Amino acid sequence: MLSLPPLSLYIHIPWCVQKCPYCDFNSHAQKGAIPERDYLRHLLADLDQDLARYRDSVGQRPLHSIFIGGGTPSLFSADGIACLLHGIRQRIAFDAKIEITLEANPGTAEAQRFIGYAEGGVNRISMGIQSFDDEKLQRLGRIHNAEEAKSAVGFARVCGVTSFNLDLMHGLPQQNTAQALADLRQAIALAPPHLSWYQLTIEPNTLFASRPPRLPDDDELWTIFEQGHRLLTQAGYRQYETSAYAKPGYQCRHNLNYWRFGDYLAIGCGAHGKLSFADGNIIRFSKTKHPQGYLRGDYRYEEKAVEAADRPFEFFMNRFRLLEPVPKQDFIRLTGLSIETVRKQTNWALAQQYITQTDRTWQVTERGKLFLNELLAGFLPE
Repeated sequence: MLSLPPLSLYIHIPWCVQKCPYCDFNSHAQKGAIPERDYLRHLLADLDQDLARYRDSVGQRPLHSIFIGGGTPSLFSADGIACLLHGIRQRIAFDAKIEITLEANPGTAEAQRFIGYAEGGVNRISMGIQSFDDEKLQRLGRIHNAEEAKSAVGFARVCGVTSFNLDLMHGLPQQNTAQALADLRQAIALAPPHLSWYQLTIEPNTLFASRPPRLPDDDELWTIFEQGHRLLTQAGYRQYETSAYAKPGYQCRHNLNYWRFGDYLAIGCGAHGKLSFADGNIIRFSKTKHPQGYLRGDYRYEEKAVEAADRPFEFFMNRFRLLEPVPKQDFIRLTGLSIETVRKQTNWALAQQYITQTDRTWQVTERGKLFLNELLAGFLPE
């Protein structure tokens, strides 16, 4: 038997103005008019299929959070997003404190559109700023400049949402420590409630992978992180996840549900979901990646069970991203396994000083954070 965790919903909108050279997300450069109305209709039909197929998991659980990601969701009209949220609410209950996030590109931002999103139900905006250096933005393939980024933050501040996030990258091509920290100081000066500050990595099947830029070396990356972490802490931000910082009370509820091994429905091109069932089953599923297939009504791509042998790795892969203690009881109730099934692995992690433990919790250490991949590898099935 499993305890059912909170239930979230991820919605993927796959179109962008242009594809960034570092991006490995399921996104497609806009060619002509986006079929907004048709795609919104298919999103709700996709949700209808999932609610029928997974009714034994969904049950009466309300939605804890919704995240509309992409691509560039802010290419869609405020009326379209409002109609989508209204349609979802007709199909499944919303938690009284539901967090509804929409990703926005500063290059597609305007005050009236942000106000429309807020009036339609969005209460959190996440903006892909990435840098405040125009030369770096151009190198990253972004369609906005630094002034547009600052203006977009101003729109988010007054449009009526309760929180907003800035995505900011460091370790950019030919970026030095002074430039990375200047970006971070500018972000802090704009006082976002939440800041995602993460290192650029070169992913397979991207333009940067085929034409690798020159990135800072490991020593400079470590200096950037150390000094940047100090700046954020001094400014009142608390790191609660590997690359996420927030002012008190502004952690991202949706991402926390991911990392706490929660459940999430997923609709839209290439969206990935995970659901638990009281009978002990856990599944992961994904949707058709390409818009052409999706818009034909071919929503489902893959579904597979998370077997008992894989659950320790899946659980800790998520939980150890968070810096909070991990209740042992959560492992039992969310995986359906006993503590004995991971005794060997946790004893090894303790001996390596990757974690500490009490009678009730495990806690990743500073050393564990530095060697997170090695720590997680210790929980892979033998």
